[in-house]
Amino acid sequence: MATSETETTGKAKMTREKRGVPGGLWIRCEDCGETIFRKEAEALMSVCPQCGYHMYLSAPDRVKWMLDEGTFEEWDADLSPMDPLGFRDKKSYADRLKSEQARTGMRDAALTGTGMIRARRVAFGVTDSAFIMGSMGSVVGERLTRLVERATQENLALIIISGSGGGARMHEGILSLMQMAKVSAALARYGQAGGLFISVLTNPTMGGVAASFASLGDLVFAEPKALIGFAGPRTIKATIRVELPEGFQTSEFLLEHGYIDRIVRRSDLKSEIARAIDYCGK
Repeated sequence: MATSETETTGKAKMTREKRGVPGGLWIRCEDCGETIFRKEAEALMSVCPQCGYHMYLSAPDRVKWMLDEGTFEEWDADLSPMDPLGFRDKKSYADRLKSEQARTGMRDAALTGTGMIRARRVAFGVTDSAFIMGSMGSVVGERLTRLVERATQENLALIIISGSGGGARMHEGILSLMQMAKVSAALARYGQAGGLFISVLTNPTMGGVAASFASLGDLVFAEPKALIGFAGPRTIKATIRVELPEGFQTSEFLLEHGYIDRIVRRSDLKSEIARAIDYCGK
């Protein structure tokens, strides 16, 4: 029996799959749980338009939002991490490095260089929690140390934005722990030379990063509701077996107790840093 063209077209329409919403258009706020149009959040520097929660922002995006357009010059981009211990957990450290580099587009967890903030030239560094939780390996420590030393030589204000949920990188053992002292010593020499170091703490800033260079700023700013501390709250609670204060290790709690100087919203950070540089005569 012959089938008409109309019937054939009708069947095709009935069997055609429905077109869904393309993936990745929406994200969910980690704080209030609201569903947000991704492009809207990105236009707001990854800040929730509903509750103002400051979500994750990658190191390249922080460069984009913090420095004047087209002024960033990366330093020490050729430094790459090694596997001196032949470390292995669920997989080898060498393989983990390759997968992290492919996923993030970064060689390691720190990005450093120079650029302009409101036409003021600065030495600029940022760590990224997406790369092995922003932990301090040898390359992170070396890049930050060279950044500080060059800021000293060129008499530049120094800005480091910390987004490191990890401390020393266990995959590199004592070589990683040494980076805390190395960066801190470079900062001491920078301070003796009259430099201005503005440290910006974001969510999260923990472990050896919080215990070394991140806490050594002449001015310490923090984003709202950032988790900041050495050991995490669950670890501390399990160790000392007491109830911790409400909001323990948040930037608001630490401002109240004098650990940081100011909480600054992401949209205001560039202007606040420029103002601080001018006020301090740098």
